[in-house]
Amino acid sequence: MTAIEMTGTVDENRQLLLDGPLPIAGPARVKVIVLYSLTEDLNEAEWLRLAAHNPVFADLNDSEEDIYSLQDGKPLQ
Repeated sequence: MTAIEMTGTVDENRQLLLDGPLPIAGPARVKVIVLYSLTEDLNEAEWLRLAAHNPVFADLNDSEEDIYSLQDGKPLQ
């Protein structure tokens, strides 16, 4: 499966309204995971901290996923 991150709003009818169109052709069935805060909105630093500790991304620590080195690409000037 491929993941797409988008933002949206849940309206008064508990319907999810996305802030923009999905970048996939439809009609198509999708699986949706909704992340929301029970308290106040999280700032970007908090989102990054939570994402960095999310077990969903644990496979990125696998050495087989480490396919790039400092010699790849060109430095920015």
